[in-house]
Amino acid sequence: MAEGHTVLVGPNLVQGIALSDLPDGGKLVGHCGDEQVLLVRRGTEVFATAATCTHYGGPLVEGLLVEDTVRCPWHHACFDLRTGEALHAPAFNPLACWSVEQRDGRIFVGEKRKRTAPKPRDGSSGQLPGKIVIVGGGAAGFAAAETLRREQYQGSIVMISDDQAPPVDRPNLSKDYLAGKAPEDWMPLRGEKFYSKNNIGLRLDTKAVDIDLHSREVVLAGEGRIPYDRLLLATGAEPVCLTIPGADHPHVHTLRSFADCKAIIERATTAQRAIVLGASFIGLEVAAALRARGIDVHVVAPDKKPMERVLGSQMGDFIRALHEENGVVFHLEDVASRINGSRVKLRSGGTLAADFLVAGIGVRPRTGLAETAGLSLDRGVVVDAFLETSTPGIFAAGDIARWPDPHTGENIRVEHWVVAERQGRTAALNMLGHREKFAAVPFFWSQHYDVPINYVGHAERWDEIAVEGDIAAKDCLIRFKREGRTLAVASIFRDIESLEAEVEMERQIAT
Repeated sequence: MAEGHTVLVGPNLVQGIALSDLPDGGKLVGHCGDEQVLLVRRGTEVFATAATCTHYGGPLVEGLLVEDTVRCPWHHACFDLRTGEALHAPAFNPLACWSVEQRDGRIFVGEKRKRTAPKPRDGSSGQLPGKIVIVGGGAAGFAAAETLRREQYQGSIVMISDDQAPPVDRPNLSKDYLAGKAPEDWMPLRGEKFYSKNNIGLRLDTKAVDIDLHSREVVLAGEGRIPYDRLLLATGAEPVCLTIPGADHPHVHTLRSFADCKAIIERATTAQRAIVLGASFIGLEVAAALRARGIDVHVVAPDKKPMERVLGSQMGDFIRALHEENGVVFHLEDVASRINGSRVKLRSGGTLAADFLVAGIGVRPRTGLAETAGLSLDRGVVVDAFLETSTPGIFAAGDIARWPDPHTGENIRVEHWVVAERQGRTAALNMLGHREKFAAVPFFWSQHYDVPINYVGHAERWDEIAVEGDIAAKDCLIRFKREGRTLAVASIFRDIESLEAEVEMERQIAT
C-alpha cells in the first residue's frame, strides 16, 4: 500500500444513503472524497463529523452518544456533534464537520464546513483580568492556556515552566515513545508556533521561587518578577528519589520529563538488562516498553501483588501473569538496599545485575511554591469547588490540587493526566469569572503490551469488588464498591461499558 493512501470504508455519503439505514441514535462510517466521515442521527437531525478522535485516532463509531455529543471509546474525549469542538480532554483539536441535507427519504453529505472559532461562553462575572500567569508546563498548565485563548481571552498570558521542553504528551513517555513505537514529533502537545501565534509567553527553564501576595507578582529565581491579576499554580508532581547508597549513579534514572525519557532511551540502545524499582503504573509501563526493545527486565517492589492497592487482588494476579508471559521477572516483597555499579543488592540478600535502573517508586506533589506563599495545604494545595485556593485570585490544578469531589463527597487529590487537563480547563474558565464547579469524573488509562486498562471514578477504599466477565480472558468490567455504591470501574476491552459507567457517575453526584 502506498504511503499516505487510505483504504476507505463504508458508503459514499456524497451519493447518499437511505434515511432508514440510519436509525435514531445510530452511527455509521462512510466517506466523502478521500476522508472518512462519521454519520450520527439524533431524532430528526443528522450530523457528519470526522470519524476518528483527534487525540490518538480512536474510532468514534465505537464510542458513546450522550445527547448531542460523542465520546471516544479509547480515552473518553468528548466532542460536540454540531460544531466538532473538543469538550473534554484529552482531546483539544476539534473534529471536522460536513453539511448534511435530507431529501426524498435519503441523507446526503455535502461540503466540509469552514472551521470557525467557538463562541466564548456567556456569564462571566466581573471585569476580565488583564494579566494571567500560569506556573507549570504540564497538562493542567497547557490546558489552561489553550482554553483561555479558545475562549478568546485577549489579555496577557505568561506560562512559566522549569522544564527545558514545551508541554509534551507525558503519558506517551512511558508507553509508545519509550517503546520506540511513536516518533518524536508526536510528543509536543502543540508545536512551538502555537505559543507565538496565540501570544502565549512560554518561559522555559525558568523557576518560580515565591509569590508576592501584596504586589501580586511571581518571583523568579534570579530576581525577575512577573505581575499577575490571576494566577494558576500547576506545578505538578516530582518523582520520589531513591536514598539508598549508589542511587546517585548516572545509570539510575527516574521518568517524568521528556529529557528523562530520552536519557533512558539512549541508555537502552546499548543495554541488555534493566531493573525497574516499583510495580506502579509507571514502573510496569516502563517494563513493558523496555521489553518491546528486547531488554531483559527485572521488577523489584515491596508489594505482594502489582497494583493491588489500586486495582485489587485479582487484577494484580492478572497483571503479574501478563508481564511474566512477556518475559518480565518479578522480585516482590523486596526492595533494593544498595547499588554498586552494575550490581544491585536486595534487602532479601539477593543480588541482581543490570546495565541501568529506572526508579518508579512514586511521586510527590510539588507544593513548595504554595507553601512559601502561605496557601492552605493538606497533602496538596487546598482548593474549593472552583479550584480557587485560600488566597482569592490564585487557583491550583493538576497533581497538586486537593478538591471537594462531588462524587465521593470527600476531598481528594488525583495524579492523573486527564484529570489535570480537565482541571486546567475549568481553572481557566474560572479565572475569567465563569464560576464553573469542577465536577468531572476522574479517568485514566494504562497500557501493558496489547492490553489497555481504563479506570473511571476514584476509590481509595472499598469493601466489595464485583467482576463482570473474565479477567484472564482480557474481557472484564470491575466495580469497586463501598457500602453498595460504585466508586470506580476498571475495564479491559469493555469500552462502551466504561463510558457508560462514567456517564452514570456524572449523573449521581453526591449531595
